[in-house]
Amino acid sequence: MRGLCRGCGDGVSMPGRVEGKVAFITGAARGQGRSHAVRLAEEGADIIAVDVCRQLEGAAFEMPTPEDLAETVAQVEKLGRRIIAEQVDVRDFEAMKAVVDEGAARFGRLDICVANAGLGSDGASLETMSERTWRDMIDVNLTGVWLSCKAAIPHIRAGRRGGSIVLTSSTGGLSGHAYIGHYVAAKHGVVGIMRTLAVELGKYGIRVNTIHPTQVNTPMIMNQKTFNLFRPDLENPTVDDFAAVSRNMHLLPTPWVEPIDISNAVLFLVSDEARFITGVTLPVDAGALLK
Repeated sequence: MRGLCRGCGDGVSMPGRVEGKVAFITGAARGQGRSHAVRLAEEGADIIAVDVCRQLEGAAFEMPTPEDLAETVAQVEKLGRRIIAEQVDVRDFEAMKAVVDEGAARFGRLDICVANAGLGSDGASLETMSERTWRDMIDVNLTGVWLSCKAAIPHIRAGRRGGSIVLTSSTGGLSGHAYIGHYVAAKHGVVGIMRTLAVELGKYGIRVNTIHPTQVNTPMIMNQKTFNLFRPDLENPTVDDFAAVSRNMHLLPTPWVEPIDISNAVLFLVSDEARFITGVTLPVDAGALLK
């Protein structure tokens, strides 16, 4: 997809904002990850995509399927961009490295890493939470982010063109919330990874930032367990019951944001428009962090 050059006359095409670049995106089968892949492809990027595409024990929602990942492939290819997509668990470094190595070799470069894959699991107080629930969350939402970067960084650095890494954190990475302490801890840890990598990679012209969404309209949020977590006062809360509480968490009049709202922020951070922005925690939260 190309835009028109404003002021240049009709029919004059503009290069995409990430034209000719290659982006590695985790959790790309649906939701925010698919949205990121499609948005960057619209602006000229080729895509290396991974997703676990199976149900993980303890997940509080229905996980994506191979068919979901195939749909991401179809949407990217419809835009005329190239894509490699594989079923990979971000906890499996060797498998993830193999996909990134293959993609960088086939496409000839790697410029962007969007470590988006994340897990939502049952809530509990930290006092009563099981060790397995804690470890699964930390392994996916924190260690998986580090391993995603570990697989991508050598290729980005080898290009000697600089690059950009965006790590998906959360409003929970900048504030505390009851009964999801494992998630809050992991998302705070993602900020620590970001700040460390920003310091380590700045000399190579590689920028590293985090993005902090509020509730996003994806299956990870739109499920009965989330509704129960937000409305423990009701026996069988509905999406409308959840919306009423969620809307009250924001300054702007919305109960949640859409995946494209996050993707547009990611696009900005990985584009040359943000060429001197690094080490930043960027909320896309409808004002939630000011409440």
